[in-house]
Amino acid sequence: MTENSTKTITETPVDPITLTVIWNTLMSIAEELGTTLRNTAFSEGVREGDDFATALFDCSGRLIAQGNFSPGHLGSMPACVKHVIDYFPPETLQPGDSILLNDSFMCSGHFPDTFQVMPIFLDRAMVGYVACSAHQVDMGGAAPGSQKVHGVTESFQEGLRILPVRFVREGQIDEDILRLVLGNVRMPDKVRGDLLAQHTANLSAASRLRQLFRDHGADTLDRAYDIILDRSEQAMRSALAAVPAGTYSFEDYLDDYGPDTDPIKMAVDITFDGIGAVEIDFSRSSDAVPAAINSYINYTRAYAIFAIKVFCDALQPQTEGSMRPITVTAREGSFFNPRFPAPSGGRAVLQVRIFDAINGAIAQALPHRAMGAFSHWSNPNIGGTDDRTQRPFVMYDLSLAGYGGRQGKDGTEALSPVMNCSNIPVEVHETHNPIRVHRLEFIPDTGGAGRWRGGCGLRKDIELLNSSAVLSHLGDRHRFQPYGLFGGEPGALGETFLNPDGNAQPLHSKGMYELKQGDVLSFRLSGAGGYGPVAERDPAAIAGDVADGYVTAQGARDDYGWSQAQSEPE
Repeated sequence: MTENSTKTITETPVDPITLTVIWNTLMSIAEELGTTLRNTAFSEGVREGDDFATALFDCSGRLIAQGNFSPGHLGSMPACVKHVIDYFPPETLQPGDSILLNDSFMCSGHFPDTFQVMPIFLDRAMVGYVACSAHQVDMGGAAPGSQKVHGVTESFQEGLRILPVRFVREGQIDEDILRLVLGNVRMPDKVRGDLLAQHTANLSAASRLRQLFRDHGADTLDRAYDIILDRSEQAMRSALAAVPAGTYSFEDYLDDYGPDTDPIKMAVDITFDGIGAVEIDFSRSSDAVPAAINSYINYTRAYAIFAIKVFCDALQPQTEGSMRPITVTAREGSFFNPRFPAPSGGRAVLQVRIFDAINGAIAQALPHRAMGAFSHWSNPNIGGTDDRTQRPFVMYDLSLAGYGGRQGKDGTEALSPVMNCSNIPVEVHETHNPIRVHRLEFIPDTGGAGRWRGGCGLRKDIELLNSSAVLSHLGDRHRFQPYGLFGGEPGALGETFLNPDGNAQPLHSKGMYELKQGDVLSFRLSGAGGYGPVAERDPAAIAGDVADGYVTAQGARDDYGWSQAQSEPE
């Protein structure tokens, strides 16, 4: 807490009831903003997959409250808003204005994520900002979905780059800007719908925020903001101080950045000072790579802060105050802090891996809170021209698998690892795209064995009904298994095949492939890591796994030396 903030709180306190009402209203506005965006969105990724985020800021760009949505978007949003303020100082804005941007460096690391930042005015005085982001189904570039990895060597090949621009002027959408955007994307109807959904959601939140200021007054809200941020900071510093002081390090590897390329080293050093601050440093990681998978520092910071918060203060809401004691660094020019115009369209593959690296380091300090590494996830984009409509289509998929085992609990299956998104329903994909899903099922024997078992991988088989299409594959853990902890075994490797029931062709986790009608893609996600010695697993738990289909009888014998007789009553 700063000297000034201490003085403010002491001399002009806000009574506890009023503070509680203000805080709960702020959180309600941020959540409702997200609900409105979800309910009005056009694309499956936003409407069904929850690939978006929302937040509220004060006039200086301090994060006050955020919705419970995607951490990569949320953690990047404070930097995004500050860039907007640099481009458009408050005195240059008018009621009804809204700023649009998607620049990888300024925002969340790739062009599909569009951000809209709306200044809020009350009686022509600015009182703050509302902001939201949404992953657009396409933003142009080298492949449908704008997430091609291999063969993309600079940001300019990735699609339409939007620096901060006044998208709405005094309540009127700039049709010239909208036309420019839609003229550069493959799915203009869905992109238009999602851009307007973002704007509508911001309008609804703005109305509620103005009412909050009418109810309590700007002076009270400003004092409440200071209290909220300072208390958030205090809570985070207390949580960080409870971690044993020291530096904890971990290394792992991404498979590579395309066919016939080298693995990418992910190295993190985390230093807790013992008195309430932490530094996360990725500088020992590999240099930036000539492919669209680099992580700009905002994105690196977002998931690093999220991971620290999960381990140290999971239930405390994230504000600028809670972020103050956390420093995230990476060597300039490195994989986690590349220089523009490094390409980054496929950086979504790093969400889980940033968290896993930090998890591996913190396990040394907080073993009771760590877990085996997550299953990875699959984020393929399948696109082309739909034979039925003669219009472009892009199937943006989110296939989510298992959690690692942790102290006292087996890993779970088919849940979002760290990004707060959802598996998009099969029926939705089949309705909107020329595909048929033949399988969506757990893969037995893929979770790492241990006292607490890792979650199973997921298999999804998709048949192309169209005459042709292009696959931009985006996955990982085809070469390096999700690690286990404290005697737990690693999860099984992931695999991807073309036409698995015939002459199966293995596919690279980040390759581009031409597809023809009748082709079947089989995505098989890795299993998650186990936790604790294998020999200590309860035989009854093993029998339950066999009965539930998570582990086969043969797998139980191989991993645990189990036999049916062990679980039969005497």
